[in-house]
Amino acid sequence: MLLLAAAFIVAFVLLLYMVSPLISPKSLKLPGAHVVVTGGSSGIGKCIAIECYKQGAFITLIARDENKLLQTKKEIEKYSVNDKQVVLCISVDVSKDYEQVENVLKQAQEKLGPVDMLVNCAGTSVTGKFEDIEVNSFERLMAVNYLGSVYPSRAVIATMKERRMGRIVFVSSQAGQLGLFGYTAYSPTKFALRGLAEALQMEVKPYNVYVTVAYPPDTDTPGFAEESKTKQGNFNSSVGSDGYMLSILTSGMSPVTSITEGLQQVVCMGIFRIIGLFYLGSFDSIVRRCMMQREKSESADKTE
Repeated sequence: MLLLAAAFIVAFVLLLYMVSPLISPKSLKLPGAHVVVTGGSSGIGKCIAIECYKQGAFITLIARDENKLLQTKKEIEKYSVNDKQVVLCISVDVSKDYEQVENVLKQAQEKLGPVDMLVNCAGTSVTGKFEDIEVNSFERLMAVNYLGSVYPSRAVIATMKERRMGRIVFVSSQAGQLGLFGYTAYSPTKFALRGLAEALQMEVKPYNVYVTVAYPPDTDTPGFAEESKTKQGNFNSSVGSDGYMLSILTSGMSPVTSITEGLQQVVCMGIFRIIGLFYLGSFDSIVRRCMMQREKSESADKTE
């Protein structure tokens, strides 16, 4: 039995080794590259833009607030590595009008060249119990968090395929891997990005265009910038031990980009599932305890 198991593992490793050249993307060189960041005036988007600029990239920032964009532009320009670098700011809502998004990205490419990497960071969140969240909040979050990534990606994908190069990054969330209490409006929009990314990756991979889904947790944004470099083209990008475990547990039919990644998923899936059940039990216990405390408090209020 041990020999059979060993033979299976060796065969699996050899299979991954043979297909590895087909699934391992070449790294994207950022010096001189044109990087577009939506939601780039603050938070994760801003920090990613800074990191790319530090490595010599040309940056297009897209966000709704023009004043914040201009402030961010000044901050980013402090990190220039040569006098040729440019930070272009575009004020537009990426979730409302596809034609407008397409036009502004066309203008950006006319000024700074074809888009080498698009980082979809535009997003928002609403938390609360399902029955307490306004119905229009579900519509708004789906528009911003999902369509706000669909529209820019749709606007640049044709050029990337023509050039046989490009990277598209979707910034999801750990709430896009695991549904959590209070996130009934937010989690589905981030889960949707995963489905979009997997389907899109299958379409564009033959054209040397690669997709990454980033799953940041609640985080101090400056720290995330360094930890979530996606220029290598990995499909899953996570932060921290919990993020690593969730990425393996939710890998499913997601593509892999290295032999090591595939082996880790095969070897760790079982033990991580056991750990995950303890997490779920803990979450359920917390929710049940809070419910009982609330009911007890409400009952006490009625008797007074």
